Amino acid sequence: MGHNLNYNEGTGKYSFFSVKEKAWHNLGQTVEEYPTSEQAIQYAGLDYEVIKSPLFTKGSGVIETQHGTEAGSSELQVPNYFANIRSDNNAVLGVVGKDYHIVQNREAFNFFDAIVGGSEGILYETAGALGKGERIFITAKLPDYIRVGNGDDVTEKYIFLTTSHDGSGSITAAFTPIRVVCQNTLNAAMRNKSNVVRIKHTSGAKQRIEDAHKIMGLADTLSTQLEGIFNEWAKVRVTDREVKKLIQLALCPNKETLDLLKKGAEDEVSTVFKNTVEDAFAYAMISDTQQMETTKGTLFGMYNAVTGYYQNVRKYKDEEAKLQSIVMGGTAQGKAQKAFDLCRDFAQSGADIFKFN
Repeated sequence: MGHNLNYNEGTGKYSFFSVKEKAWHNLGQTVEEYPTSEQAIQYAGLDYEVIKSPLFTKGSGVIETQHGTEAGSSELQVPNYFANIRSDNNAVLGVVGKDYHIVQNREAFNFFDAIVGGSEGILYETAGALGKGERIFITAKLPDYIRVGNGDDVTEKYIFLTTSHDGSGSITAAFTPIRVVCQNTLNAAMRNKSNVVRIKHTSGAKQRIEDAHKIMGLADTLSTQLEGIFNEWAKVRVTDREVKKLIQLALCPNKETLDLLKKGAEDEVSTVFKNTVEDAFAYAMISDTQQMETTKGTLFGMYNAVTGYYQNVRKYKDEEAKLQSIVMGGTAQGKAQKAFDLCRDFAQSGADIFKFN
């Protein structure tokens, strides 16, 4: 599989760093200690500014000179459009409109530092640039954990941010708790809180980045609520049949399939859907990580089965596609959220949620 990491010819290094683990595809800088945001920017090769520069094109045909008119070409400024250029090597990262506001790489780190009120306490784990440097990503860990059961089942609290300098997409920040024992990302958007925030590149972007953690309820609310919910689910027993039904509902792709499930016509659903459900159910039943006290035969185990299926069983074109699906609001994140909502309903109403109208 190829990678799209930026290679900086000036420094002779790939723009990526990782703490302790081998850096992506053995490229980039591996560091022993968690860096500050300033160090992370350097290690990841993100220490360049982006400049919005007027865009010119060649005009052709007849031009006026002091001696009359003659054929030739002239440079014309393109109105309302600009090129975003890297300050260190003049690479053109993209073409943007007049209202586009650049968020510099170092400003993207303000989101993380604002969560804990300073650069202490945020554990930067990876950062890097893709392409010519037009896209950057940062992952960091919050210092404490979500503990389920007697404390052996631990979930680390991760935050992910990606932004671009080419005019495409928003600045996207996501809160993604990851269950250590199986590296499952436990996506869950709480009531009135979102675990994903998207910010457009407009004049208020810098301020909104610094305020994003408030919208996400990251300081305390989200993770404290999740810890309570996960601990409750670890005590709710579910039968194998109920697990299968919950998986079917969570992974249901469309209304037609849902109508068949409601009628009890499971044999009529598509083979692709049947296989998907079987794979996720097998993961729920036989995966080592599903045999812990907190997950075996519990509602928390069912929720982990869906998230684990997408991360440990499902195949993706490449790492970027996987990231998009799991963290950045793609299919896997949507299904994980559906599973979360179903588990919450089951915890409140039990098997009644299977009694369709």
